[in-house]
Amino acid sequence: MNIGNAIKIIRTKKKMTQAELCTMCGISQTSMSQIENGYKKPKNTTIKKICHGLDVSESLVYILAMQTTDIPPNKKEIGDILWPAIQSLALQLISGEIDEPLKDLTENTAEILLL
Repeated sequence: MNIGNAIKIIRTKKKMTQAELCTMCGISQTSMSQIENGYKKPKNTTIKKICHGLDVSESLVYILAMQTTDIPPNKKEIGDILWPAIQSLALQLISGEIDEPLKDLTENTAEILLL
């Protein structure tokens, strides 16, 4: 799971600079850089602040952070088929290409794969 990379993907999709996001969520740019580049694992409270600044749910961050290797072995076959589509839907939701009602479907499908 790569939360920092997911944050960076969302931030760039929203055409935000690191400095803009840091101002919005009250995190230093040094910390944000370390998080995005995988040198620092953010605490849950920090993730909440970042999600608020990005105006996205934590679920979407975790969906984009997840990799097929994070899927349990008993769900691997279906995960390999569905996971790319789920992440694609999450990116489309973030960029405004699809409507909000699909958000629940995307998040619920991801939760099923992880169970």
